[in-house]
Amino acid sequence: MRPTATDGPTALVTGANRGLGLETCRQLVAQGFRVVLTSRKESVGMAATQKLNSEGRDVVYHQLDITDGESISALAGDLPRLAPRLDVLVNNAGVGSWGADRAASARTIAVNYFGSRDVTDALLPFIPRGGRVVMVSSGMGELSYLGRDLRSKFADPALTRPALEALVASYLRDLEKGDPGKAGWPSAYSVSKISMNALARILARELVSRGIRINSVCPGWVRTDMGGPNASRSVQVGARSIVLGATGVGDATGGFFRDGKMIAW
Repeated sequence: MRPTATDGPTALVTGANRGLGLETCRQLVAQGFRVVLTSRKESVGMAATQKLNSEGRDVVYHQLDITDGESISALAGDLPRLAPRLDVLVNNAGVGSWGADRAASARTIAVNYFGSRDVTDALLPFIPRGGRVVMVSSGMGELSYLGRDLRSKFADPALTRPALEALVASYLRDLEKGDPGKAGWPSAYSVSKISMNALARILARELVSRGIRINSVCPGWVRTDMGGPNASRSVQVGARSIVLGATGVGDATGGFFRDGKMIAW
């Protein structure tokens, strides 16, 4: 960790030691950002940071486990030494779970939804008017994956944070019972991304007065460790969609985007 320069915008990317996160850092720096690269495991994050800096890029590192409250607090405490402000937050860290394993499903919710929620809450005080938050989501976060009754609840434009938390808690209870599909729930990965998208819409309303825009972005099916080698998109193309969410969707807030264009929830 080294002191920051005081000029130019700063972006922080979670889960950035490889794949989409790393490429997002690379592309943001190319657009003039100073980047704070974070990762759960310090050794791999430091290696990624050193690689980018060897390419002449302006990147600093901080460890972050988005499921660990103390780790999030440590980042928030150190952030003023890393950057004078945080212009863009990219919530990229995530895991996947599509099967019936309860522990893996619960972890997917813990990382993709609760982790991104908690990081956003902790770092919002550092984001100035005009700043942006990007939730890296998925096409599997579309409402169409939900059963009809659940779909109407998530789609409610007046959905509140407590109501969303209650919906997520109900999924976890149904998961514990052993058959969430019977209640209309899709895979844990879909639930986590649907919930992330819903949170973005709620926060968009809350942050209007502060001039902060928040949107969800689907990078598409990307050839990463999660997406697999047969995915239709390169990491570069997927990351470009994320970067467009951070820089190129105008004044939109509370939206769902792919390649800079609005897509259906």
